[in-house]
Amino acid sequence: MPILVTGAAGFIGSHVCHRLLDRGEEVIGVDNLNDYYDPALKQARLAQLLERKGFSFRRLDIADEGALAALSGLGIRRIVHLAAQAGVRYSLDNPRTYIRSNVVGHLEVLEFCRALPGFEHLVYASSSSVYGGNRKVPFAEADKVDTPVSLYAATKKADELMSHTYAHLFAIPQTGLRFFTVYGPWGRPDMAYWLFTKAILEGRPIRVFNQGEMWRDFTYVDDVVEAVVKVLDTPPSGAVPPSRLFNIGNNSPVRLGDFIDMLERLIGIEAKRQYEPMQPGDVECTYADVTELDRAIGFKPNTSIEDGLRKFVDWYRGEWVR
Repeated sequence: MPILVTGAAGFIGSHVCHRLLDRGEEVIGVDNLNDYYDPALKQARLAQLLERKGFSFRRLDIADEGALAALSGLGIRRIVHLAAQAGVRYSLDNPRTYIRSNVVGHLEVLEFCRALPGFEHLVYASSSSVYGGNRKVPFAEADKVDTPVSLYAATKKADELMSHTYAHLFAIPQTGLRFFTVYGPWGRPDMAYWLFTKAILEGRPIRVFNQGEMWRDFTYVDDVVEAVVKVLDTPPSGAVPPSRLFNIGNNSPVRLGDFIDMLERLIGIEAKRQYEPMQPGDVECTYADVTELDRAIGFKPNTSIEDGLRKFVDWYRGEWVR
């Protein structure tokens, strides 16, 4: 039976597709290939996937009502739903894009699951942003997440609530994954590690918010993908409703200033730092408690930030920048 992956041309989605194909799965990928960032990067990820046996692709927008129905007769019983409008700051100026992609799109996926006979498991992307300005760290799944500080976070919280409701009403097995600052090769150009690397290599200043006094639980993409696939293989069992949430983080926050120091060493060039105030929607710290993830699937992310950054810098210099 094929596995459907939404957002297949995206950063995490393309890596998940490769991992599933590596173990012999048939994968159907969907993506709308929008221009939030350079579509050439999405096309390059997709081109690699299209070369692989077992992969097929449909270009569609999951938020279009009934668009997924075209896949109804293909025997899909498991879905990894990663399509979404990402980014906190972009939501300040483009709120409707987030509601359409993240809320309406998630609803369409849920309705598609509801219509599939013998459906087994929906794994979907949430975000560490749902923890908002919580001061208690590390963040645990049982913590209250009622005070989002960005519209992006609010849409991801809405997704969790809708999924719980559909699990309750229609017994659709679901697992939401709260990702913590995923990074690595083939990543997103709007993320700090990419922006910093590009600027340092080009001799331009980097924007450093809050004097660098911010902490992020950077999580390497291979660790994230391993967790996604293990979770997909282990649907909720015995839970009523069959709905659960896991943090996917490295359980080891890194100070932004130290992160930049590390990038400078790996690149061999000193950054020109331009200090700016904290931006609206940002939080000072993200820090994942991964106890529940370990208990459920016996896995903890373990790639160190230095090893992960080295792999990204090597990829960026060797494969992307020509």
